Amino acid sequence: MPHVTPDGMKFRYSKLLAMALALLLSMMLGACGSMQSSWLWNAPDFSALAKKYGPAVVNVGVVRDLAAQRADSATPVQHGVQEDSLGSGFIVSEDGYILTNAHVVARGSQISVKLTDRREFKARLIGTDRVADVALLKIDARGLPTVRIGDPNIVDVGDWVLAIGSPFGFSNSATAGIISATRRILPGADYTPFLQTDVPVNPGNSGGPLFNRRGEVIGINSRIYSNSGGYQGLSFAIPIDAAMRIKEQLQARGSVTRGRLGMTVQEVNQALAESFHLSRPAGALVGFVERGAAADRSGVKSGDVILRVNQHDVIQSADALIFIADAVPGEEVALTVWRDRTALTLVVVPDRADASRPPPARPDMQAPLGLVVRPLLPQEQVVLRIDGGLLVQRLNAAALRAGVKAADVILAVNGRTVGTIEELAAEVGEGDGAVALLIQRGATRLFIPIETKKPTPRDAG
Repeated sequence: MPHVTPDGMKFRYSKLLAMALALLLSMMLGACGSMQSSWLWNAPDFSALAKKYGPAVVNVGVVRDLAAQRADSATPVQHGVQEDSLGSGFIVSEDGYILTNAHVVARGSQISVKLTDRREFKARLIGTDRVADVALLKIDARGLPTVRIGDPNIVDVGDWVLAIGSPFGFSNSATAGIISATRRILPGADYTPFLQTDVPVNPGNSGGPLFNRRGEVIGINSRIYSNSGGYQGLSFAIPIDAAMRIKEQLQARGSVTRGRLGMTVQEVNQALAESFHLSRPAGALVGFVERGAAADRSGVKSGDVILRVNQHDVIQSADALIFIADAVPGEEVALTVWRDRTALTLVVVPDRADASRPPPARPDMQAPLGLVVRPLLPQEQVVLRIDGGLLVQRLNAAALRAGVKAADVILAVNGRTVGTIEELAAEVGEGDGAVALLIQRGATRLFIPIETKKPTPRDAG
């Protein structure tokens, strides 16, 4: 047996240890590579989908008369000046009916549609629904390629989706991503529960389809959330089932009819849920009931919390507005409300919504700085021992980074007290890049500086 010195043994053990570590590292890298390869292998291949349904996606060209647009504006405009813009749309019937966004064709004096085979058609505007941002066009053609309609109610967060449209005029561009959230409510769009995605969507994509992996359209790409106007990771699509219901009404009579109860509602947060003895923060708190309107005639009262509309649970306040708007005017609707620690059912008959009539002012609304606020209720003022202020209900990332929190109460801006949305907007409008908010948080008061610029929802095209 050969003689091995201690130094030689140390060398041998070091060499063995190095080999073992190298083997382990190789196995780990191999596993990572395998996982990456597996992920790439399992990523959906949308090429067949794009090839099959891409021809049903169209460019929508719009010519607008700027002089007509600004006839009531103080800005002088040379007569006859025109503006061209591009959006997207998709064919839903072989005889030429096309869905797009209402904002794509708004105030258009001429509308044209261009197909992938380079054919161009003049389009007739059948009707628009500005509330839901849906428009229906018609071109004179037959045998056109069409999309398949899917069910947006069965999509899950994480599902792969594909958008096809004309970003910046580059026709039939396809981009992919996943569903980020469902039933997302955006400021100023309380009647639309959007699908949120991380699909790259840019100006010109508006009105284009959002496909699931089966090649079915589940939404109409409509909005982005951005500082710059370009894609920043958030895009929103109108669920196709809502759009198709609107399409049927537009095709039948050129307009959309909605139910209206004549009331305003707001979110139920944890503090309100506890004060009303609810088991969880859900439902729609009625803040105002219009005298003589359907809600008033049926016995709905300020302070009621709407828990259900017919068979639909109301989780967030916008749910109540959406379900009621979908109701047929003149037909009975069952409202389950929470009043005096008891659930009771009221039968209401919605009025016909008048599109020309502005809705009653909501007690909670989008304020400057990316905040959603509302005036304090009387009982909240008593509990907090203050005479007024604005309760922060929701906020964006910029406000959160500045230190503002949900349930904060804004007392003053730059030293001036505020108790209404209008007062807050007026004070912020005088700021120069940043304002100082006096916040009450529990028993503490503090000043928080915050930038006045904020990301805003924008039309995608």
